[in-house]
Amino acid sequence: MNRKELGHTGINVSPLCFGGNVFGWTIDENTSFKMLDAVTGAGINFIDTADVYSAWAHNKVGGQSETIIGNWLKKSGKRNEVVIATKVGKEMAPDKKGLSKAYIIRAVEDSLKRLQTDYIDLYQSHDDDKETPLEETMETFTQLIKEGKVRAIGASNYSGERLAEALAVSKKNNMAAYQTLQPLYNLYDREDFEINLQPVCIENNIAVINYYALASGFLTGKYRTEQDLANTKRVSNKKYLNDRGLKILKALDEVAARYHSNPAQVSIAWLLTRDTIAAPIASATSVEQLQDLIKATELKLDNAALEILTEASDY
Repeated sequence: MNRKELGHTGINVSPLCFGGNVFGWTIDENTSFKMLDAVTGAGINFIDTADVYSAWAHNKVGGQSETIIGNWLKKSGKRNEVVIATKVGKEMAPDKKGLSKAYIIRAVEDSLKRLQTDYIDLYQSHDDDKETPLEETMETFTQLIKEGKVRAIGASNYSGERLAEALAVSKKNNMAAYQTLQPLYNLYDREDFEINLQPVCIENNIAVINYYALASGFLTGKYRTEQDLANTKRVSNKKYLNDRGLKILKALDEVAARYHSNPAQVSIAWLLTRDTIAAPIASATSVEQLQDLIKATELKLDNAALEILTEASDY
């Protein structure tokens, strides 16, 4: 697989990032190990997780995903072969949240312990914390990089305005700066990213590792009617089930037929042609699903196909 550098970090990653939110949630540790073996065996070296994963499935107690990844790293001995991205800031407990210096210092040690490593490749602010001065947050990240506990930093769920402000604070104070952004972005969810965030990313060479690359599964084409949604837990897909969403699925079907592919592969292939996108984040719970994702990185869409997709998803 061809690899791209994350910003100015010197860290090169595969064109697909495997989402570790499934570990300890929809798949157990044993299955997670098999998936991680398959992921790395396929040439994917980029794994995304967060300290809070998967608190929603464990009575609001997180850490399961990092713990499973850490156990796999110890068993496999592949720490130097993978890029581990994790996040800090989402509420782990009433007194464990945000981006204050005191909490980040505490949280990074917890993540390092769960991951069973002495460094994190990409440490990301999971949410903007407007209660903490940006100077304090960026100074803390700078300290962690100097200490060798973190190689590079990124942001997630920031507005374009706040991302630009954070970058300006870093530049003014000669502090470490965000090198990546993890936003919501896919064929359906385009407007906010393209209008408010993409210009900031282009101007500052920010690498984008977007989440919900398949719009919570909607872009796989599996959910086309209210009945389809009734048969799944993916209630979030209801917002996509409208005229525009169905128009996008029709375009995906058309392009997929031309390439003897499927909507999911075409959706990711489209993302890989977009400015600033380094590696869409996608998850799988079986080796078969993973192979489907890998095929997407090999799919090269021509200009006609791109035009069909871009026009159908226009906002």
